[in-house]
Amino acid sequence: MTSQTRRSAASIAANVAESHGRENTGSFIQFLRMAQGSLKELETHVILSEKVGLLVEKELVRLLNQAEEVGKMLRSVIRSLQQKS
Repeated sequence: MTSQTRRSAASIAANVAESHGRENTGSFIQFLRMAQGSLKELETHVILSEKVGLLVEKELVRLLNQAEEVGKMLRSVIRSLQQKS
């Protein structure tokens, strides 16, 4: 569970970084959407971790709140790029 959680978290950052290197707006948006998918995967791992007792509820709430903020940022960047193209 820990390994999968780390991989999905790293994938968010990796996709954002890779998107930034794209010259084509469509590719930029595509990688940001992949980052959103990795974020949802991370949220799922966090929820499962709490359900099996690896995480206390207080930490679950904190992590899900942080994930929500990251999701808002990703959506905002995607909307901004879509409006420009």
